[in-house]
Amino acid sequence: MLKQCEGSHAVAEAVALCRPEVICAYPISPQTHIVEGLGEMVKAGAVKNCEFINVESEFAAMSVAIGSSAAGARTYTATASQGLLFMAEAVYNASGLGLPIVMTVANRAIGAPINIWNDHTDSMSQRDCGWIQIFAETNQEALDLHIQAFKLAEELSLPVMVCMDGFILTHAYERVDMPTQAQVDAFLPPYVPRQSLDPDDPVSIGAMVGPEAFSEVRYLAHAKQLQALELIPRISAEYLQIFGHEAGGLIRPYRMEGAETVVIALGSVLGTIKDTVDEMRDDGIKVGVLGITSFRPFPLAAIREAVKNVQRIVVLEKSLAVGIGGIVATNVRMATDGLPIKVRTVIAGLGGRAITKASLHRVIRQVMHDQIEPVHFLDLDISIVNRVLERERQTRRTGPIAENILRELGGVAAKFG
Repeated sequence: MLKQCEGSHAVAEAVALCRPEVICAYPISPQTHIVEGLGEMVKAGAVKNCEFINVESEFAAMSVAIGSSAAGARTYTATASQGLLFMAEAVYNASGLGLPIVMTVANRAIGAPINIWNDHTDSMSQRDCGWIQIFAETNQEALDLHIQAFKLAEELSLPVMVCMDGFILTHAYERVDMPTQAQVDAFLPPYVPRQSLDPDDPVSIGAMVGPEAFSEVRYLAHAKQLQALELIPRISAEYLQIFGHEAGGLIRPYRMEGAETVVIALGSVLGTIKDTVDEMRDDGIKVGVLGITSFRPFPLAAIREAVKNVQRIVVLEKSLAVGIGGIVATNVRMATDGLPIKVRTVIAGLGGRAITKASLHRVIRQVMHDQIEPVHFLDLDISIVNRVLERERQTRRTGPIAENILRELGGVAAKFG
């Protein structure tokens, strides 16, 4: 059924259609509307046999999710930014215990300085925690990926993180095709856990594992992620048959035919990149787009096959590995190892800074003419950075970095003394 709604409400309805049995979350922007919507539906009785648990923190939210999932309940939660960091210890425990929890991460920058807008720093910080990570380009895809996430999580007994861009998607109103309960039931069977606590058959959960077995336990987590590389496309194909439209998969190529330059990215920025590439194609420039849906597990073979005939790659990423540069680009370079392809990293959109078509036109052409450094910061005002660095060279007491930058921009009234 077609309907116009906020992205958060679309996700809330999709999760409700999956018949969760426990929902626990602590509000933090920009995911709050998702759990608010679910709370209202549970209270109204629209979600049957479901307990909505109010908790006192994000750490508590993941702890409750671990307990409910270990007891055999289909479990969902959501978070963002500092909230994901606060639950980090429990996030690792959830994957280490092999619990099929589904969690929305409404991607948001991490402070300090304080910033509530979108980039991918939060989920990237947990990229090696053992959770599957899938990224949505649109609200329709966010809706679809949540339904697929429950099936993927429960088949592998692994937790799944569905990442959607905060505010850009969570608060945007778009038309989505909301599936029926019958469709979701046909796709997602009743939950039969691979493991659950049973007083009549007691087992240890979270047992101590020493050096003699720890490597094997960790390798098993790796092996399950590799299984996901095969399962994700199968689930996507099954989804197409039942729901009538494509969603999910490992990667999403766009106008790759004959491309000499390819832009790789994750999330909602792919829409702007595609519009830019359409314009460049109209000008006869051979450029394409490769969207990554599955960041963990990382689809090395699929990416290598998709780009094997291109000359150069621009990896546009909304996060920064301080001191080295790109995070996604490092993984892409692994996929292209041995191929004669130049890979350039473009850091963009940090803290919600706009990524415009004009800037994309410029940087793609610069890459094509080998005019940028291996790690490039899109639309960075380097003159401001240099002035702050020069002040630090001249005086010891320079004050807070963020305030100095704002003063240079005119955002703080007092003049530096």
